[in-house]
Amino acid sequence: MSFFTSLRLGLLLILAALTACRSAPEPVNPNAGRYSLVQDRAPARELDPAQVPEVIPVAVQRGPAGNRSPYSVLGQTYHVLDSERGYSERGIASWYGQKFHGHRTSNGEIFDMYLASAAHKALPLPSFLKVTNLDNNRSIVVRVNDRGPFHGDRLIDLSYGAAVKLGFADRGTARVQLDAIVPAAARRDRGLAALVTSAPPIGGRESFLQVGAFAEIQTARAVSAKLRGLTDRPVFIRSIRNSSNQTLHRVRVGPVNDPLEIQRLTQRVVAADLGSPYTVAE
Repeated sequence: MSFFTSLRLGLLLILAALTACRSAPEPVNPNAGRYSLVQDRAPARELDPAQVPEVIPVAVQRGPAGNRSPYSVLGQTYHVLDSERGYSERGIASWYGQKFHGHRTSNGEIFDMYLASAAHKALPLPSFLKVTNLDNNRSIVVRVNDRGPFHGDRLIDLSYGAAVKLGFADRGTARVQLDAIVPAAARRDRGLAALVTSAPPIGGRESFLQVGAFAEIQTARAVSAKLRGLTDRPVFIRSIRNSSNQTLHRVRVGPVNDPLEIQRLTQRVVAADLGSPYTVAE
């Protein structure tokens, strides 16, 4: 075999190897890094539990985002429950924060570590849970809008704000009791079932509809402008800066303390393709 023939053969082998690398199948879940054992941390500034808004369960309209079933992550297959009704479980909770602040959750919402939200492997997204810390008996309501945790013996991943509220942010994990919240059923004009809450804001606080949290102020302003065409209620932007000098711009409507008005406004926002709003109390 001549030198040039050997060289040509060697180049062909190298090209074949590179092509094989490029054509290798992608992971089943392109966001698998979100579920791996990565180093996370709390924000630099201390968070007062009173600054974490209460979550008020209201009407939800679920789409396919985050609800595909079955789905696979890191070689394991999981199934999403048809309904959260009757769900009750006890196990270990962990929390996630700074590393994922401002990123999209599994159902497309923006993760805000200062709010009370959660990641769960099987509950439909979004849904609501009452979470009780069994070590100190503190309880909160969280909005489940993400998938996880997919490592160890963890039952649920709570936002940093939720962990602060429950009193275990400094320890990393806690024993918790989870109980699904399914507000009383009502009927729409078309006869379809809807979920509404009849409970007033906790502690006399006022309710606000949070439509989204955006990294770009221009996007927040554009969404605010569209919202003003859907309601006479005040629409405003509340911006929060984290320890990495990143800012999230929360778009909110309110106060709106009438559950039926919240339901109607939520339906208008979803119909206008402005996201999946939810209620917070301050």
